[in-house]
Amino acid sequence: MTPSAEKTSELAFTESQKQALLTLLADDDPKVYESIRDTIIDQGPAAGEWMRQHRLEDDRRLRRRVTEIVSHFDRLATETEFLKFCLNKSDKINVERGAWLLCRTRYPEISVSGYEAILDSYVADLMGRIDFGASPGRILGTINFYLYQYLGFGGDMEDYYDPQNSYLCRVIDRLRGNPISLSAVYLFICRRLHLPVVGIGMPGHFICRFQTPREQIYIDPFQRGKLMTKGDCIKMLIQSGHEYHDGFITPVTPRRMLLRMCSNLQHAYSIREKQSEANRMQHYIVALSR
Repeated sequence: MTPSAEKTSELAFTESQKQALLTLLADDDPKVYESIRDTIIDQGPAAGEWMRQHRLEDDRRLRRRVTEIVSHFDRLATETEFLKFCLNKSDKINVERGAWLLCRTRYPEISVSGYEAILDSYVADLMGRIDFGASPGRILGTINFYLYQYLGFGGDMEDYYDPQNSYLCRVIDRLRGNPISLSAVYLFICRRLHLPVVGIGMPGHFICRFQTPREQIYIDPFQRGKLMTKGDCIKMLIQSGHEYHDGFITPVTPRRMLLRMCSNLQHAYSIREKQSEANRMQHYIVALSR
């Protein structure tokens, strides 16, 4: 949008009109609110900006409704930002940044730097616990104890398809997640520790792998960091009805990992019959698949 267009949008409502709209937003009749809300939203993001200063109004109903409208515009902005990120044709996209941008499409108010600081604090704590001269098994054992015993992370067995299990911010808040989100936590921590850990996108399950020229250990963050061999992974594939294929236990690209996160969310929203949210995920899937 050009500066002149932005100025025109800002002038769409006069000061007296703005005050009248705010008064009507607090009306007891929900239909009046819906009509005024649509009028404001039709004016575009600039209308949301002048409303932002009214989120602390004394009237509780007005405060809540203003916040709802501002959140609508914030979500539109974060969705646009994430779509732009998804359309980046490079396969070397930053999957952690993508995961945070995905979170903001649902929770635009979160502080990404705050959550990054939480991961950094985990790493700082682990640096004092890990003996980097020990065997890979012992190093991973220390990480597992810290994440699953000390902090209490674990797989959500009660509501596996809860959409919260796919948003990294909510996984950190609740210490619960699905296989790929818990693998993301594990992966992002290990990267900060400069450990050779990658994501492995098996059919129906997501795990990690610690890889050196002499040793490879598979890790299942959903199962509290269970350590496995390649043979264990093959057995898991067969037991889940899949034939073994080398590609099933090779590292996934950042784009494929982010694509899988969005696909999980689309499925989670679909089974809850939240079609608008499922459709939103479909837009991201199409953008990542180009």
